Amino acid sequence: MKKIILITTLILSSILGNSNQIATDNCPIYNNMKHTKNSGDQSLEIGSSYRVIDEKKGQYYINIKGISVPNRWVDKSCFKEESIAKTVSKKVEIKEIKNISNSPQMLLALSWQNAFCETHRYLRECKSSRKSYTDTKFGLHGLWPQPRENIYCGVSSEDKSLDKSRKWRNLAPLKLSETTRKELLEVMPSSKSSYLQRHEWIKHGTCANMSQDEYYSRAISLTKQINESKVGQFFTQNIGKVVKLEQIRFKMNESFGRGAGKKLELRCKDGLISEIWLYLGDANSDDISILLKDGKDVRSRCTKGKIDRVGF
Repeated sequence: MKKIILITTLILSSILGNSNQIATDNCPIYNNMKHTKNSGDQSLEIGSSYRVIDEKKGQYYINIKGISVPNRWVDKSCFKEESIAKTVSKKVEIKEIKNISNSPQMLLALSWQNAFCETHRYLRECKSSRKSYTDTKFGLHGLWPQPRENIYCGVSSEDKSLDKSRKWRNLAPLKLSETTRKELLEVMPSSKSSYLQRHEWIKHGTCANMSQDEYYSRAISLTKQINESKVGQFFTQNIGKVVKLEQIRFKMNESFGRGAGKKLELRCKDGLISEIWLYLGDANSDDISILLKDGKDVRSRCTKGKIDRVGF
């Protein structure tokens, strides 16, 4: 029998937070805090409710699905708070409260670049003979909101067409800080010539409820946390060897706590470990240990594979 508790919606509102605001003016909505660009000349609709992602310096950062650049900045003075609190008692299942979240579950996909290049030798980043960060460490493939069908949020049909036809160079450049841009070039080799970062943003990042810089800053941080852990050290120390899933999961538990290994799926191709997929909980933290605790347990079809070394 399911446990039921008596709780007022007023209490429920305080637990979940009230992130909706109602527009009282048809103010323009901008791509940036300086209000220098408004893609599509968009504005608020009076009386409509908008979800607030962030609040800074008298402005709201809101999300509007169905428009180009769905995350926008707008003055707080254009809204009044939408009250959802009521004093009427209501029965709520504990299980339902536990699963409510303002942020999507995430899947962090990390690539072993050496194995990737074995089957993509024609790519410029795979032809380079220069030493790079991903010669001995994982590279960032993507940070994907779950479920997997959660893609292309608010993306125009033109951009979606460019993305699906792999014309990523023609997608709009990302607005990243100099620090984020520099670190991304290090952990995502395909961003240098294949413009993978633009594809990942258009398809997945637009559904992450973050700005472009926040999205990639977090993805970079999570990637480096894996590389600097006992998991990353294990891969570096065993390049050229065949390793088992159970060994990798053991290192996950050592690094991030009991049960963390069950959140890891091993991806292999032609006997080589090509990627690891990490199933994370709500993305409100930059600490991967915390995110893994709330991630789902997964099965892995691949149970062993070789850690490829750089070169063909």
